[in-house]
Amino acid sequence: MPDVIATYFFIPEQGTTPDEAAQAICEEETTGTWTDISTRTAYVQRLDGTVESVEEAGEGYVTNIHFPAEIFEPGNIPQYLSVVAGNLFGLSRLSAVRLLDIDLPDELVPFKGPKFGIQGIRRLIGTKRRPHVGTIIKPKVGLTPEDTAAVAYQAAVGGVDFIKDDETLTSQAFCPIDERVPAVMAQLDEAKSETGRQVLYAVNVSDRADRIVKRAEHAIDLGANTLMVDVITCGFAALQALSEEPGIRVPIHVHRTMHAAMTRNPHHGVAMRPIARIVRMLGGDQLHTGTVSGKMEHNLDELLGDNSALTGASYGMKATFPVASGGLHPGKVYAELSNLGTDVVLQAGGGIHGHPDGTAAGARAMRQAVDAFMAGVHVESYAKDHYELERALSKWGTH
Repeated sequence: MPDVIATYFFIPEQGTTPDEAAQAICEEETTGTWTDISTRTAYVQRLDGTVESVEEAGEGYVTNIHFPAEIFEPGNIPQYLSVVAGNLFGLSRLSAVRLLDIDLPDELVPFKGPKFGIQGIRRLIGTKRRPHVGTIIKPKVGLTPEDTAAVAYQAAVGGVDFIKDDETLTSQAFCPIDERVPAVMAQLDEAKSETGRQVLYAVNVSDRADRIVKRAEHAIDLGANTLMVDVITCGFAALQALSEEPGIRVPIHVHRTMHAAMTRNPHHGVAMRPIARIVRMLGGDQLHTGTVSGKMEHNLDELLGDNSALTGASYGMKATFPVASGGLHPGKVYAELSNLGTDVVLQAGGGIHGHPDGTAAGARAMRQAVDAFMAGVHVESYAKDHYELERALSKWGTH
């Protein structure tokens, strides 16, 4: 079976050579330890990792390390991560180390990937080429189920394709799932009767491991047509449990809340690329990857690579829909689409609900900005005869 190849950026600690630092990663994550041990016999050493290359890269070095596939328990993502992203982050020979990417052989990918993917979600919504427009119920928390549903209705009649809970909203007493889901879905049914358009609503079912599948099934029984999971805080195995449950036949929207604790530092932690690959393998139909122009920290080259990991050819799996979210408004639509393409969900919270004329107008403005891009018309020109877009640009501009 081919090896697993993991790519790391690292900065050696003072007094440690680059080759020594790369070897330290190799040994720590396979059969080595800090001293010689008599139990590390010849038959054990066949499982040693090997350093393929060490090359200078900016302030540090990049290394490719091969890990024997036999070390990995097929299908056990938590165990995979314990090897490629385990104790290495605290090694004294390294002042910094970041897992950049991981390449798994087919034999270690017994996963089916997304049930719906981009094309499946497009069929549900009825689109072919244009990007989808999504929103988040705002404020994050505090609304009653009835008010949540009213906001969802306004967004739906305004033209969004997708509505989601915020990552902090699960089933608190002020807005429990048992009341929120039926209320929202009733309002989306009303919007559909008026517009003829299907809108997806992702209810956040994030919970502890032994309850998340049951909560998801209950949400579906209540009418939910999409689920959402906070994959970092719940764990990758939670996503796998949801996607592999036969009774769960709705798309799974994956939020990456807390990811920046690992991904933001360019020198240390875990890049978004491995997270994106794992989410796709484990069945995420949509995943937040970042924006070109929004409020969160962003690196265009990394973002394009992350989105490619979701949409490119990979183990024969369906493509996961990348989601651009965080500080978007109609004036930023051109920057997003001209860089990311149209197979993307543009998700605006404040950029819709903060419109001077309210949520429905904000949703129309986002759709109008998308329509302008698809028609090849400059957004400011398009706004001249599209009132909601003009009002949005007057408030937020085009940057």
